[in-house]
Parts: sequence; C-alpha cells; structure tokens
Amino acid sequence: MSRGRNLRNKEIEKAILVGVITPEISESTARDYLDELAFLTKTAGAEPVRFFLQRVEHTNPRTFVNKGKIEEIAAFIEANEITLAIFDDELSPSQMRNIEKELNCRIIDRTNLILDIFASRARTSHARTQVELAQYQYLLPRLTGMWTHLERQRGGIGLRGPGETEIETDRRIIREKISKLKEQLKKIDTQMSTRRKGRASMVRVALVGYTNVGKSTLMNLISKTDLFAEDKLFATLDTTVRKVVIGNLPFLLSDTVGFIRKLPHDLVESFKSTLDEVREADLLLHVIDISHPGFEEQMQVVNATLGDLGALNKPTIMVFNKTDIFSFTEKDQYDLTPVMKENRSLDDLRNTWMANQAALNTVFISAKTRDNIEELRQMLYVEVRKIHALRYPYNNFLYKSQ
Repeated sequence: MSRGRNLRNKEIEKAILVGVITPEISESTARDYLDELAFLTKTAGAEPVRFFLQRVEHTNPRTFVNKGKIEEIAAFIEANEITLAIFDDELSPSQMRNIEKELNCRIIDRTNLILDIFASRARTSHARTQVELAQYQYLLPRLTGMWTHLERQRGGIGLRGPGETEIETDRRIIREKISKLKEQLKKIDTQMSTRRKGRASMVRVALVGYTNVGKSTLMNLISKTDLFAEDKLFATLDTTVRKVVIGNLPFLLSDTVGFIRKLPHDLVESFKSTLDEVREADLLLHVIDISHPGFEEQMQVVNATLGDLGALNKPTIMVFNKTDIFSFTEKDQYDLTPVMKENRSLDDLRNTWMANQAALNTVFISAKTRDNIEELRQMLYVEVRKIHALRYPYNNFLYKSQ
C-alpha cells in the first residue's frame, strides 16, 4: 500500500464543500452535516474554504446539485484556484465523472474522504489490511475513468492508499487483490477470535460512541494508561484492550473505533473483527459529547450502528462527557439569560430526560477536568460486579465487602 502520496511536503489544498437541503434534511441539519464534513476535511489535511448548499427535492442524478449551482461552484473554483471539491454524500461513478468535467478540479465524496482518513490513521498491519480492502471495494465500480484521473493527479486527499508505480487498469487484477485481502483478513480474524476466547474468563467492557467524543481520554483515566488521543476524528482505529481493577474486581476495557454518520458500508464490513469487541462485550460505556449541538443525532447514529451489530440491547452506561463546557457559579443565579445547552448547570443536566432513562445508568463527567470520574468508576464497578456475580456465583463473596 503506497504511503508516499500525502500532503506533508505540499501546500495545503483548498477545498469547497457541497451539500443539499431536501424534504428529509432541514437547512440547520444540512449545515451541521457540512460542519462535520469540514472537520473531516481538516483532519485529512485540507483547508475548507466555502460551503455550497442547495435546496432540492432530490439530488440530481447527473451532477448531484442542479445546473445553476454547478455553474456557481465552477465560477468560484476558477476564481479562487480551488483544487478539491468534496460532496457530503456518496457519488455514483457517473456523477463523479460528470461533476469533474463541469468543475475541472478533483472530486471526492464523503466516503472517499473517510477512507482517506482511515488510510492515514491505520498503524497496524490489521488496520491497514482492513482499510485497503474497503478502498479497493470502493474503487472497483469506479475504475472507468478513475485510473486516468489518478495518473493526472498524483497525491492529495482521497488518493492515499491502494496504488502502485504504474496504475493498474485491469478489473480482474483489482478483484484478485480484493480476494487476497479478504483471505488475509480471515486469517487475522481467526487469530483475533482465538485471542478473545482466551480472555473470555473476564468480564469485558467496551467504550463506544461517535468519533471524537473523548473515548480514548476516558480510557486513559479509567485504565491509567497513556493511549494516543487528540482532537481529530478517528484518532483511534485499532482496538486497544487493557486490564482494569476497581476495588478488587478485575475486568477488561476496550477502546474501539468511533462511529460516524454514513460510515461507509465497505468499511463496516472490513472492520468486522474490530467491531466484534463491541458485539462480544458484556457491558457498553456509550460516551456522548454533550457539548456538541447535535449530540442527540450522534446518539441515534451510534444506536443504529449498535443495532446493526446486534449489540443494542446490551447492558449500557450512558456517559455524557465534556460537562466542563457548562460553567455555572452562584452569581449565575441572578443572570436572566435564557437557559441554553451552553449554560446549563450540572444539576440542570441531571434533571433532563437523559438522566431519567429508567432502563439505563447515566452519569455526567468531564474526562478533561476529571469531574465525576469517581462516580463513573463506582457505577462501573457495580455493573461489572452484577455480571461477574451471574457468571461466577460461587466467587461473589469475594466482592461483598466492596
């Protein structure tokens, strides 16, 4: 897998972002989606210069947005020397070719952008194999015109990943690569499954949540380790498992890849063995960034993905993170400013619908400032002990003193 084609030694690419407002997607939601696309773009290493939004009944089958908007975008690209246009939905092969002709710049879609970020983040051979498989599966139906396009544009966002010195044009060769990668993943999956079976004697807890909600930071706090964590999307690709002991009760805690809206299907399939950590967990810690304006939708995305994995009904602790955003002091009681998400107190948050879900344990924390971490640890201890007591009833007396 080629890794030399990146932006480290090049001028940062300028990108425009394109989305649509439809009867199913409100303007505010569409703008939230483009904000997330901008974050993805920055994570990949480009500079988002401008958003373009159009209200349509449905996307144009030829150019995604309609003719007038394409002409407006083309004029802006030419006037501002834009090299990259990123669309917030997966484009069909024909749409990609048609749009490229109209805009005369490189075109990628949301799926391609996410795959590129995954390619740059993959560290282990397992993760690299998973990403490479997803990339080839994405490229296969787009081979017509794609390889000549790659020949012209060597390097840049969306082009990191599968490729060799001479561009391959034979579909049969690509299919053979996909077949070999699948076989390679089967072997790796078997090894990982064996490894997980070896850990079956311990209660297993998995951190899940939308990307960039603070899972790795929380993992560091609970397990007292120093995993890589930063304010970028998909900082963690490889599942990390650590043994944790609270009181005298040991269990395994795993940090998994973050979920995201429209996570590419091929990527979900490729990362099946990684996501098996979630599927086989005894308890989930669903981490939510409560400071994000769209956190409710992010919760829905995570729950939908958990449903796809058959893990939605597992015992769960809802961990609302980043409460340090909500500052509230005694003098604020005289402030007549309307109560918004940004200025609720912790007591306000505890009295919301989120804190009163009968079927779920809920805790509000700040992993950054360590607020309420002990409350979370105690809640975690209680839930793990319940599972341990059911699984090993004869050993339950060991923990009664806790």
